[in-house]
Amino acid sequence: MTKAPVLNTATTGYIARAPRAALMIDMEAYFDAAMEAMKAARHTVHLLNWAFEADTHFHPQPGGDGPRSDRIGDFLKALAERPGLEVRVLCWYSVMPVAATQRFFPFMDRLAFHGSKVKFVLDGHLPLGACHHQKMIVIDDAIGFCGGGDIGPDRWDTPQHLDDDPRRVKTRRDNKDFDSRHEVMGLVDGDAARALGAVFRDRWQAATGETLHPAPPVPEPAWPSDIPPAFHDITVGLSRTRSPWASRNELRENEALHVAAIRAATTCIYMENQYFTAPLIAEELAARLREPDGPEVVLITTQHSPSYFDQMTMDRTRLVFLKMLKDADLHNRFVAYSPVTTLGRTIIVHAKLTIIDDTLMRIGSCNINNRSMGYDTECDMSFEAFGPGAEANRAEITRLRDTLLTHWLGCPKPSVQQAVAEFGGVGRALEALRLSGYCRLRPIPIERLNPLERFVADNHLGDPIGQYDAWWPWRRRRALAERRRALSSL
Repeated sequence: MTKAPVLNTATTGYIARAPRAALMIDMEAYFDAAMEAMKAARHTVHLLNWAFEADTHFHPQPGGDGPRSDRIGDFLKALAERPGLEVRVLCWYSVMPVAATQRFFPFMDRLAFHGSKVKFVLDGHLPLGACHHQKMIVIDDAIGFCGGGDIGPDRWDTPQHLDDDPRRVKTRRDNKDFDSRHEVMGLVDGDAARALGAVFRDRWQAATGETLHPAPPVPEPAWPSDIPPAFHDITVGLSRTRSPWASRNELRENEALHVAAIRAATTCIYMENQYFTAPLIAEELAARLREPDGPEVVLITTQHSPSYFDQMTMDRTRLVFLKMLKDADLHNRFVAYSPVTTLGRTIIVHAKLTIIDDTLMRIGSCNINNRSMGYDTECDMSFEAFGPGAEANRAEITRLRDTLLTHWLGCPKPSVQQAVAEFGGVGRALEALRLSGYCRLRPIPIERLNPLERFVADNHLGDPIGQYDAWWPWRRRRALAERRRALSSL
């Protein structure tokens, strides 16, 4: 258990209590819960996303298709016809090379919502090269979803990550399966949901100039029937990233929270993330690994990124991140794995999740790279087990961690719990279970970089610290030094 609450005004923009909170592992559960919650909306349905594809099915059928009423675009247009219900969608006005990888969603969405009552906005009010990356759905300011999942046909998957699942077929492209994909989303109500509503309204005002008012209170939030609350009366924090733009100040709450949480850990730092490239985070983890009695560090990430650009930039820089931790692992407390399906195919780890001991669980949009810490717009949601009900909430954090490990290994949960107890830690338990035959987690090899790859990694090309070095990579080392000084007093 950490010594004191990590969520505070330095690490968190909003701190609230949630009467109920839950975690959804992978997008099947999220799409089901979101559809049910939005059907019960009375005043507002607000969506923020990096990518949004209007023809995404909530329940894809074999062959990847289904009825039009099951497509989120048609579903939202029907909702918007209800008297008194306002539906808004805000997603990133992405640059053309990125849009091309997502079937040109900004232009297709404009066509999909043209002439409807859905208020659809593309958010381009950002510094050149930055992106809007927050992911949430807020209903009536009473129910809120936040995490790492965007809305697109390639996002849908189940926790089984089945090989050749006919519901993941790319019917409109090359008729091959979408890769298996891992996401994590959180669900809250009460004051925490109202805080998510405030984040949406702030982003909407920045993108449109329109000031929205909070939704009127609803007597009883429509909690999705298939999602049992995991936490009761728990502290929730919302941490943001934002570049300074126009009259808006810079926010680096996500960076501060990561650093504070790593420093506060006593037994285990468990992280799932798409990217591990941020040198400041690597340095903090390495410092804890050098301590004789420090926490173990367990990282789960994708074997290799889907896009060529990310393979040349993020994947190469990740090798430097991992080597720093390997060299610092003086006491055998560090492991890093990539997951595969039963047949050994890559599972894309798109979740952004951190669990610190049994006290703090964090999910959201923030990658462990430079731009997520200070250049893009991000929002993470954290659950911290302090105050009333702390003991039950700590037990639930441990249970959710074990559920994730079970999901990765494909073994019974009692096997995970027994191994953690027997071997005295998560990393040693994972390795023991792998060697016993549960081999869906594979160690990530630390390969040598050629001169070009070393240049890319050393200069963090494509991964700026902030506006100061965004288009001037030769400034990056100075930007890093300034961030080290700023975080030293955290």
